[in-house]
Amino acid sequence: MKFDRPAMILFDVDGTLVDSVPDLAWCVDRMMEQLGLPARGEEKVRNWVGNGVEALVRRALVDRLEGEPDPELFQRAYPLFLELYAGNTSKRSYLYPGVKETLETLREAGYPLGSVTNKAEQFTLPLLEQLGIREFFRIVVSGDTLPRKKPDPLPLLHAAEFFGVPPREALMVGDSISDVKAARAAGFRIVCMSYGYNHGEDIRDAGPDAVIDEMTRLPGLLP
Repeated sequence: MKFDRPAMILFDVDGTLVDSVPDLAWCVDRMMEQLGLPARGEEKVRNWVGNGVEALVRRALVDRLEGEPDPELFQRAYPLFLELYAGNTSKRSYLYPGVKETLETLREAGYPLGSVTNKAEQFTLPLLEQLGIREFFRIVVSGDTLPRKKPDPLPLLHAAEFFGVPPREALMVGDSISDVKAARAAGFRIVCMSYGYNHGEDIRDAGPDAVIDEMTRLPGLLP
């Protein structure tokens, strides 16, 4: 399929541009060790990410996707994780294949680019900088930039307003049902990556406009 030329393109970060699970899993396991609890491992963490680090910590403590940990335990655990992740934001994380080349191609083609993520700004900006892609984005909307984050449409609409673009002319590139819900609620079109974080579910089931296996295929969907 081919899209009409979007007036701007927004990208999610974790699971779309960056595989950040190796760092997140390392921090989860060190946090659990410091609490005297069993490590969770990368495979589990891969199914828990995508809704911000607070949700990740809660899931790690209860060892499942849903559920609430003991409040006192969470109050001990969350600061530990924040400290660990602040020092390990990009030590093990890496760009997915073709990400930087595709961003360069899109920028050269004149597309305004932005990023919208649920990751807190204190982690988002260093990660993008350290992996060498911060320069591509004219706006970065993090999970704590606004009062609400994805799947709420507010971050996407905020970026559209920044660029002066009607939502119907905007494109979101993500990897999760949260991205799809936010895009639909905002009136954006949405392309999803097949390889990302969607809690173990096939992203095709969420009904995005297109699903691609590699970022290098994105320009082929555009005029």
